[in-house]
Amino acid sequence: MSPLSPTRDWLGWSMAGTAALGFSLVTPLSKVALILGLNPAMQNVARLVLTAVLLAVTLAFTARGLRIDRRGLGLCLGSGALIGAGALIYLVGLTSVDSSIAAMIFAIEPLLVLGLLALRGERFTYRQYVRLALALTGVYFLVGPGGRVDLLGAGLIALSTFFFALPMAIMQWSLQGYDSRTITFYMVLGMALINLVAWFAQGAPWHEPGAAGWLVIIVLAVVCTYLSRLALATAVKRLGSGQVSLLVPLELLLAVVWSVLFLGERLTPAQWFGGALILTSAALAVVRLRRVPWRATTELP
Repeated sequence: MSPLSPTRDWLGWSMAGTAALGFSLVTPLSKVALILGLNPAMQNVARLVLTAVLLAVTLAFTARGLRIDRRGLGLCLGSGALIGAGALIYLVGLTSVDSSIAAMIFAIEPLLVLGLLALRGERFTYRQYVRLALALTGVYFLVGPGGRVDLLGAGLIALSTFFFALPMAIMQWSLQGYDSRTITFYMVLGMALINLVAWFAQGAPWHEPGAAGWLVIIVLAVVCTYLSRLALATAVKRLGSGQVSLLVPLELLLAVVWSVLFLGERLTPAQWFGGALILTSAALAVVRLRRVPWRATTELP
């Protein structure tokens, strides 16, 4: 039997949709955890350590297991540390910014990936300038006219996108020959380690999560990180990262929908317009990422 084409691989697209749905819950659930009083570093440590344990147990029973060479280990841990730092910065920004606003700002990540590609010889065309102009205009309408958005928090959210975009580019440039599940484990381990360092640097503050807090942490770890990353690995293997990246705007849009429906957040018409411009820019960017000579991957924290 001949293999299914990417457009007809229903299992691959089901896994991609599952990953997008899981990742879309990260921002609103993280906001809930902050409202419950969970310190950003503590929240990340609990979530990522639990995820690393689940991935280690899973990989221990696979053919490849946890084996990786020194070069791959260094790249994975380093990339994971950058993502972990970005996740921490993102949560700090989220303390003063609505999750719907944060998700929209984070949608500029595909543009940053395209910018990083330019460093590797990818031509920066006038269409890229159009995408950049759309995104910047969208950010202005999102945080500017109403004056209701904390600029420092929004700036931290924007800064965090770079910490996610760079490791994704590194992974595609240098880690193509490694098993995606093994890479996922060591990157999550790197994320956990950098957050442990940040947590201990703060004096290891501990706020008893309570039943509601533990439920949020477990869902973040099991559904939004462990299951979503395994689903993403399967989807990328069957479809390719370029195809999977088409769901990034859907993922971000769902994050906004969950924030509006379940957190009661409200956006002004100007902010909806700005968000629409950013999502349009993201959609155009991921379409472009499909055509470049590397397999693009973009993910929410």
